Amino acid sequence: MPPSFIMIDDFLANPLELRRQALALGYDATAKAAGANYPGTVSSRALPISGLDEHVSRLAGVSLGGAAGTLHGHCRLTLKGEAGQSGVHIDPAYYSGILSLTPPAHCRGGTDFYRHRRTGLDAVPRSGDGVAAAGYGDHNALIEDVVNRDTRQPSRWEKSFTAPMRFNRLILFSPWLFHNSAPGFGSGPDDGRLVYLMFFAARS
Repeated sequence: MPPSFIMIDDFLANPLELRRQALALGYDATAKAAGANYPGTVSSRALPISGLDEHVSRLAGVSLGGAAGTLHGHCRLTLKGEAGQSGVHIDPAYYSGILSLTPPAHCRGGTDFYRHRRTGLDAVPRSGDGVAAAGYGDHNALIEDVVNRDTRQPSRWEKSFTAPMRFNRLILFSPWLFHNSAPGFGSGPDDGRLVYLMFFAARS
């Protein structure tokens, strides 16, 4: 099982080049799906990083590849005041990652991780025994009652810690940890919150 959380600074040898490529992808706010869960705007296509899956696989100790049907390899630009339909959430993947491409002068916030006040959980338990111990019959029942029910209810969550945003910092984490991005900022691509998204599936 991969580590629950990893933070790596100075991840890329040339992050400025990846940032340049990321900004060139285009971000059309009018093309965003109505009612999208995420805040901000996602790039029009993915931006592959050579060797990324293999490198993260070594860090995680598990063979990983991009999860089908996710935004793996896409970038997201989130500006001040932009919000999605969800708040605290989990990801539909085996492992998640976020690489910050925001310039150092504009970095703020980061990714927040939470404990659910009513249940005391900080993640969806991986095992059936853990789910049963939390008082639920199966994973879906827990997700519906905890995550989906309380995603936009800030008073029902307590922040456990923040992984601060830093240019060229990669965080890798269990997607079943309750988490959310800190608020967006800036007024455009030059000073907005720009991140590279990773959603991995386990490969057999």
